[in-house]
Amino acid sequence: MSLKDRLIAEISATGPMTVAQYMTACLHDPLDGYYATRPALGEDGDFITAPMISQMFGELIGLWAVETWRGMGAPPRVLLAEIGPGTGALMHDALRAARLDPAFIAAAELWLIETSAPLITRQRKRLADGPLRSSWATSLTDLPPELPLILIGNELLDCLPARQFVRTEAGWAERMVGLSGDNALAFGLAPAEMKEPAMGVPPGVVVEISEAQRAFAAELATRIARHGGAALLIDYGRDQPGGLGDTLQALSRHGKVDPLAAPGEADLTVHADFPAVLAAAQGAGSRTALLSQRIFLQRLGIDQRAAALSRARPDQSPVIARQLARLIDPDQMGDLFKAACFYSANGPVPPGFEDTHD
Repeated sequence: MSLKDRLIAEISATGPMTVAQYMTACLHDPLDGYYATRPALGEDGDFITAPMISQMFGELIGLWAVETWRGMGAPPRVLLAEIGPGTGALMHDALRAARLDPAFIAAAELWLIETSAPLITRQRKRLADGPLRSSWATSLTDLPPELPLILIGNELLDCLPARQFVRTEAGWAERMVGLSGDNALAFGLAPAEMKEPAMGVPPGVVVEISEAQRAFAAELATRIARHGGAALLIDYGRDQPGGLGDTLQALSRHGKVDPLAAPGEADLTVHADFPAVLAAAQGAGSRTALLSQRIFLQRLGIDQRAAALSRARPDQSPVIARQLARLIDPDQMGDLFKAACFYSANGPVPPGFEDTHD
């Protein structure tokens, strides 16, 4: 029985499910979930991420990690972790740059936080010849305790589910996944209580709330507040509070498809709610900062890195220019993608965020 058939049977038996519950089933069902069985990343897959666009992205983040460690006082042991590491491309490039500082490599313990067995296989192969031995965990709580942490998460928040609410003439309702008259999956509304202030929202407008994004931010920030370190989370999303608008999308073969058409066969995402994420981190004791991806990468020196690569490989100069544009141009990834940073209240501001912290 397919995941779609099982979801139809479940809804028929127990009633409609929230959008967040539907996302979780589609992405993580152990038998047919997208990440559990068929994550397709890259040019030949369903979507492409920044580390796959250019080596520059991962290299700069590797140097960011080294400088962050130095700013922490170069502790003799530090956890270097990536959550949602995809194919391993980002960490592969990051370590190539980070090995320029042998002291950092000697201090770092590499951990990859991943739940997808197919992706772990790809990561293991990609990082086999790297300078650090890789260890895997399924959650933040699985990491070794009490050591300072430098964590990287690229396009992780958008995979965490959100609930959707709509103000109607009769009051607030929650958008649900139920069944149509012909027993097909369909969106509908159910009366709901809206616990958060959402004044001035016009009728019919969707308000997204991701408790999963907030809970992750609070858990990560609690660890950093207790044991020190910093986290870098890069994703596409909003930098203004409110969560207005339906951002749920399904991606297959680099195109948008109906999110209800084939559960488990397409990647489902929502925008990261950075104001809520940063507020949760601050509430857990971390300091925070936020920049556009464009400004963050430019502060780390991506323009200079692109120029150096072009000088070394003049034949690749047009390709490098296109890669640079895709990463930082405002009408491509530059402004839609944001870089958020959590860091210890008694530690230094990590590189790139010096004048943007809370």
